[in-house]
Amino acid sequence: MSLAQVHHISAAAGDESAEGRFTAVGRGVTAALLAELEPLFAYVLPDGAPHRPTDAELRSLPQAFTYAVLSDGSRVVGRTAPARGESSAPVRFHTHAVHIPVGVPLPGDRLPVEAWRSPHWATVTPAGGASLSDPLGALPPGPAPVREGLDDFAVSRGPWLAAVLSDLRRASEEAAPAGGPVVLVERRSADVARWLGLAAVALPRESAERLTFTTYTRRPGSSALRVVGVAPEDAAAAREAGLRVHVCADRPPVEATGDVWARTAARVWRSRAPELFQEARGLPGDPFAAGPLAVVALCAGVGLGSEERAAAAAWAAERPYALDAKRTGQLVEALTSPGIDDRTGSEFDAVGRLFGALDGRCPAPVTAPLAAMLVTEAVRGGNGSLELPRRDAFVGPEGEAIAGVLGPEILTELESGADGSRPVARTVQLLRVARLLGMNTRDLLPDVATRLAPALLRETEAETEGPEGYAGPGRPEAAAEAAAGPLRGAGTPGLTGSREAPGSRGAPGPSGAPRTPGAPGPSGASKPPGAPRPSGTAGSPAAPAFAPALLELLDEQFDVRTALLGALDRIAPEDPGAVARFLERVALPFTGTQALPHLRMCAEAPGAMTTLGRDRTALWHRILRAAGLSPFAEPLVLRTAAGLVWEDRAPTVEEARLLLEAATSDAHRAAGTWSRLADAALGAPADAEEAEALAHDLLRAFPQEIQGRERAALQLLALCRDLRTGAPEPGWADRVRTLRDRAAPLEPQVQERAFTALAERLLAPDRPGAELYAFVRSDDTDLIAAYDRAARTEPTRTRLRTQPAYAADCFTVWTAHPHVGPAWTTTAAALLEEVLRPAVRSMSAELVAEVEETVGRTGSSGRANAFRDWNRSRTLGRLGRRIVGRVRRG
Repeated sequence: MSLAQVHHISAAAGDESAEGRFTAVGRGVTAALLAELEPLFAYVLPDGAPHRPTDAELRSLPQAFTYAVLSDGSRVVGRTAPARGESSAPVRFHTHAVHIPVGVPLPGDRLPVEAWRSPHWATVTPAGGASLSDPLGALPPGPAPVREGLDDFAVSRGPWLAAVLSDLRRASEEAAPAGGPVVLVERRSADVARWLGLAAVALPRESAERLTFTTYTRRPGSSALRVVGVAPEDAAAAREAGLRVHVCADRPPVEATGDVWARTAARVWRSRAPELFQEARGLPGDPFAAGPLAVVALCAGVGLGSEERAAAAAWAAERPYALDAKRTGQLVEALTSPGIDDRTGSEFDAVGRLFGALDGRCPAPVTAPLAAMLVTEAVRGGNGSLELPRRDAFVGPEGEAIAGVLGPEILTELESGADGSRPVARTVQLLRVARLLGMNTRDLLPDVATRLAPALLRETEAETEGPEGYAGPGRPEAAAEAAAGPLRGAGTPGLTGSREAPGSRGAPGPSGAPRTPGAPGPSGASKPPGAPRPSGTAGSPAAPAFAPALLELLDEQFDVRTALLGALDRIAPEDPGAVARFLERVALPFTGTQALPHLRMCAEAPGAMTTLGRDRTALWHRILRAAGLSPFAEPLVLRTAAGLVWEDRAPTVEEARLLLEAATSDAHRAAGTWSRLADAALGAPADAEEAEALAHDLLRAFPQEIQGRERAALQLLALCRDLRTGAPEPGWADRVRTLRDRAAPLEPQVQERAFTALAERLLAPDRPGAELYAFVRSDDTDLIAAYDRAARTEPTRTRLRTQPAYAADCFTVWTAHPHVGPAWTTTAAALLEEVLRPAVRSMSAELVAEVEETVGRTGSSGRANAFRDWNRSRTLGRLGRRIVGRVRRG
């Protein structure tokens, strides 16, 4: 079929009055199409072009090679070139174009860009009009001349290749991308055509045919084409128009494109292997997926980057059937080349998936290099996410070779890390690789397990206490408890016998060394003692990242499982709450013959807490039964059970009684749970009278363990019991003050209980005079204030109103020591006026006379006169004024 040709002559340069005209129009080209074509043929000279150029200057002017799709779906391919004009117009612009109707392919099924070097483009209108042979049909057979020299051009444009190919790929999409054309800035318009030639080879045919273009224009912002070429002087205007501009005639770009296909295509062009594009199109997958092109490039020996290699491995892993044996071997060889030093984690992950896809499908010698590479990365690269090969992947010399290289490194690292800083995933990976390579690690396992066990808890706790932490080991009410703090004691119990009272930061533990709150305990957890767990979603929390690999390790290696479970069981009593939270997130297999009483208790705790809620007595018995051992046989189960039930709280006094009676004092001593009992006594409310009896029993049961501040505080509680119910040893008034000072900083409720008991005993009618005298002489402000409060209570006021002898005794005491000190003198004067006077005034005359008679009988006639004077006075009275005067003079 003969294609219609069109010739057009543009207006003379600088002649604004002149217009362009069509000098020849082929059959079938309508006037409407001509009106649409004329703007495409407009030509503007570059800046600085001479008015009367020489022949050489004329040939050096840019040519506009254009391919466009018209409104009716037809296409046009044409070339606009400067030509010699008449004397009045020394330069004209001649366009020679070929019109291609809808549905008609180019001759020879060529692409439009292949015609830019055709020798039949005319620079003048031929004498025969438009009927001469067209430049498209006269192209020589075979590879088009456009490909000649593209390899050299691609190498010269290496820094820009990936970015330009990426933009040209997007410009060739079915829906034209918004934002205007892609602008290619070159000094020569022929180089823009070469860019389009590179794209025509790299892109699928349908994409290349959608890529409309012109190699030269001065108005890129108004062009409807998808790709335009401009001279360097017009690059700034293109940027200002917001277009995507590639200045390929300037400094290379700094930023690399993220388009992996474009980067792969660029490496293929720089390697002078354009035939690989067609080869890649023969493989399954998306035409612009990087995988197929990367596969054929690697098989052909083209060097690629890490992301491109990862794309090749990932594609081959998804379609292992798409490659024959030869190409599979080439791909494996390229991926495992020893000269590569820029592999990334994503590449290793993709190679791991490829190994999984090929393992069992290909002979072992083919996959062995992949297995060796993965294992080497697992040991040297620290990539804990790799899927390791099966144990039989290394058989024969391959396994011996890799074991000889990596074995010493693995053993050295497993022996190190005594500070516990090695991550769990790393230790698990090393142990799995050691077994994979057939290494003997039996002698190392005890130490490795001892270090690994606390690391498991530490990393699990770190995730638990993060933003997505959860409320606790299976406790639905834990979030509310953490917020409101119910059931918490005043003290923070330790697990080894050391405690801190409020305000006693750094108090010494049993060894005498200062204890820093929040310091890591034996399990390595760094949560400050007593700090509430972060609230979160109750229920089953997510497993930590290391869990899958850990469970695989325990399933693979029985000796590792035995050693690790034993190590966890040994440290469970030190922080059973952390172990319970760990077991709730990682279901360890400990259903074998090992006893593991502490692990079994920790595993039982979450479900028991969900079922029993706040019934801590029932919870205690259930968790103890889960141990399968008696506290008499294994005392440490007491510590584990107490830590699970009460965690960082003190038991109540009643619960402490339960603990004390559950085992002998020797068992509590060995378990260290005596410290929780002491915390219960010291943290009990001031009105809990059973705390005094508990303190008495604890002092008898643990005389060597309870020392220092705690001992003095418990002795003070025991003294309260004697003051209320028995006959304390003489000197108890001074002893209260002595014990208070030794127990500093003393729990407020213990001090309140002791001072109240002392004051009530001193207000009793049968109190020893020596004790009262010692109390008054101390002039202790806090003790006297407690005495004042007790004297003002309703029981004391009732006794004063109804018992004349008691009123007489109080009058004698409150007037007997006017010189001991300001605290007592002021308090006594206030009690006389505000407590005793109202009581005496409410008595009958007979009772008042009895009070007066008792004062005189127990004291002297002068004191009886003093009472009469005091009683007659409506104000302070002479005696009161005398007492106050002495206080002021003092």
